[in-house]
Amino acid sequence: MKKNIRTILIAAFGVFFLLCAARVVIVKLPYWKGRHVYNSTSQQYTEQSGSAEDGTDADSAENNAAANRFTEKTAAGEGGPVLAPIKVDFKALKSVNDDVVGWIYCEGTQINYPVLQGETNDTYIRTLYTGEGHPSGSIFVDAGNLPEFQDNNTIIYGHHMADGSMFGTLEDWREQEYFDAHPCMWLLTPEQDYRIDLFSAYLVDARHDTFTIFRGSGQQFAAYLQRVVSDSAVKADVETDPEAHYVLLSTCAYTVYDDARTVIHGRLVPVDSAGGVPLA
Repeated sequence: MKKNIRTILIAAFGVFFLLCAARVVIVKLPYWKGRHVYNSTSQQYTEQSGSAEDGTDADSAENNAAANRFTEKTAAGEGGPVLAPIKVDFKALKSVNDDVVGWIYCEGTQINYPVLQGETNDTYIRTLYTGEGHPSGSIFVDAGNLPEFQDNNTIIYGHHMADGSMFGTLEDWREQEYFDAHPCMWLLTPEQDYRIDLFSAYLVDARHDTFTIFRGSGQQFAAYLQRVVSDSAVKADVETDPEAHYVLLSTCAYTVYDDARTVIHGRLVPVDSAGGVPLA
């Protein structure tokens, strides 16, 4: 009798373990698949532009530091033209999906994704750049923005995935130490590449007027930039100019309050490349 009870208990624990394991797999599988797709996309359509001494392996902490030194060097304009640190094969990417409008990249982070713009803001919120439905969705430009980042501020959205993928790490920029260690990103497009000089990071409600699109410069936009700087949780040595062009990066901040958003602002600084290739 005792042996039968022991056998039943062992079987029950075995079933419970299998059910728990299955649940973990079900929860984790979408994250794994999303990261696999975008990692494969990066490997297929991008390559590092830095020389071997600058470091090209983004998985190595040592080479990440080297890549950041490369960024600092090119940002200062040392050694010739300023080029984006990666190259993107936009021709091949756009043959998969013509809605691809750019690529966003930040050394030493998971941010390394194609940027899309759909007919509405729902087009890519649950859809990969391949057209396949997936919870990760895509990094995408607000449908109300003009193409080719013509507006004075362009809004770019991405999901806050629990594994840190997509825009899941934007909240880290609200900490001064992390902000100082990652002061810029890169936005590459088929027509022109930009260094994104970050200067503001804060929390805001999803319905806040910080998500206003400005078509051009003027007093209202100048006042908007002043408020963006004053609202920031961090300090940055970046001058704002209402005649310049900017991006606003946004993602959900689930752990703070309902409909909270982490927002980062950056100034677009044109460099001497397009898709990582030197301009003619």
